[in-house]
Amino acid sequence: MGSAVMAQEAADAVAPETATALGGAMVAGLEAQFQAKQVGQPVEAENWMVAAAHPLAVQAGGRVLAAGGTAADAMVAVQAVLGLVEPQSSGLGGGAFLVWYDSESGEITTLDARETAPLAATPRMLQREDGEPYKFFEAVVGGLSVGVPGTPLLMETAHQKWGKVQWQTLFDEAIRLSESGFAVSPRMAQSVTRDAARLAVHPETAAYFLPDGQPLQAGQLLKNPDYGNSLRVLAAQGAAPFYTGQIAKDILSAIRTAPRPGWLAEMDLALYQVKERPAVCADYRGYDVCGMGPPSSGALAVGQILGLLSPFDMTGLGPDNPHTWRLIGDATRLAFADRGRYVADTDFVPVPVQGMLQRSYLNDRSELLRREDKLPEASPGTPTFDHGHLRADDEERTAPSTTHVSIVDSYGNVLSMTASIENAFGSRLMAGGFLLNNQLTDFSFRSHRGGIPIANRVEPGKRPRSSMAPTIVLDNGAPVLAIGSPGGSRIISYVANAIIAHLDWGLDVQQAVSLPHRINRFGLYDIEAEDLAPGLEAMGFETKLRALNSGIHAISIGETLQGGADPRREGLALGG
Repeated sequence: MGSAVMAQEAADAVAPETATALGGAMVAGLEAQFQAKQVGQPVEAENWMVAAAHPLAVQAGGRVLAAGGTAADAMVAVQAVLGLVEPQSSGLGGGAFLVWYDSESGEITTLDARETAPLAATPRMLQREDGEPYKFFEAVVGGLSVGVPGTPLLMETAHQKWGKVQWQTLFDEAIRLSESGFAVSPRMAQSVTRDAARLAVHPETAAYFLPDGQPLQAGQLLKNPDYGNSLRVLAAQGAAPFYTGQIAKDILSAIRTAPRPGWLAEMDLALYQVKERPAVCADYRGYDVCGMGPPSSGALAVGQILGLLSPFDMTGLGPDNPHTWRLIGDATRLAFADRGRYVADTDFVPVPVQGMLQRSYLNDRSELLRREDKLPEASPGTPTFDHGHLRADDEERTAPSTTHVSIVDSYGNVLSMTASIENAFGSRLMAGGFLLNNQLTDFSFRSHRGGIPIANRVEPGKRPRSSMAPTIVLDNGAPVLAIGSPGGSRIISYVANAIIAHLDWGLDVQQAVSLPHRINRFGLYDIEAEDLAPGLEAMGFETKLRALNSGIHAISIGETLQGGADPRREGLALGG
């Protein structure tokens, strides 16, 4: 089956039902964008574009861009609305990574707004009294899993650096919707129904998502005046009240009175900083693929996958060849092996960033792929360290909920931002009308393995490793693609595979994000379409057919702007 046909079938399977259920009022003026996604075509524009996970957020960002705002201005408006209409995925109680291309300087800047562990944290924070790790949801639900939120300060920091529009006005749309109400989307309603038992644990959360004890229904009008009040404070006073004011007190109260109380204290919030870190850029066929470095593993792992595949003719192999996916799958496994051993917060753990992307190292590793069947074992390599450090392998426990926003403004600036509260509905605790994250469960629950320390263990003030991979691709220094996705550790594959589809196979951004997923991180091949399963199984892979709920939002930048929105979710691309 051809990739273009698969892309259209993927869009046809989702978009019409979603468009109908969202309701006419919600999608007013966006019919053409829904239609483009439905038939597998990108949205085109001349001056600006925004691609995000919900039509109302896209509209809010589009209005800012149309009025002359920058991508940073639009991001503030988009994220404020997403925290209301897609609260299970991101919001003021979570964190984010942002990648920015500045049209005036030609430079890439990355901002780290990842959550931090409390100063009182210990290596055994996520373990029972007997030293055994908590089960995942034992740790998630309640206050123990909550790290200091970074999103409010990121919004303010990005606006201060790159904004043009008056800060207070960027919250108008989200405040209006929180007070007048919005229609609950099908995805939000389904998420509430699936998680009703956990949402019922915290009274404030239950009252909002389970009114009268019943899960919210698609199309139901929902108001959130508490969230509106929080936004009014943010608009009037900036991010400070989230870290030292009344909102900070409300956050700490929710954490301390939770069924499993958390360890955050006033000092943890007051000391929080958004950190500007060096961008991590990897060469792929002459393009610079740039993203967020540690504590995110996203740019490193995407760069390693692409680097491992560089010696192979991916264009000639094409998207319909099982050997294409043998190479991609085993390259991903090798990248994940390095990720699990070496990557963590560089403020606490030396990470061989340059060594992991060194051309000679990746060339040696790619020799492992010169075979006709599955790589029997994917073990970590030995990249060059500035100084040696012995690390044990980590294990994966995430069950994520995240969102991604790509924006290009009329000035030529480009923004790629992935934001998250980690698991769907985070810790299930609410404060000020927004959910609090459970990002601390992105740490390893164990501190050592076989007496050897794990890089991603819990430490005071540390930021847990992430897989978020907001990415900007450059050609001779000029941006040609902004892309990213939610999806936990599968984010890495979603982004890498879509980049390959766009750069190697010539698919437009809508075709690239709609392509059926084939993901292999640890040996099992998760697939959305069965067409290549026999070929993969003949090469020794075990396959599992399943839905893979990415949320890729991408914008290609050329003679025109072209936007693509993942048909698996409710988002759209909008341009002008």
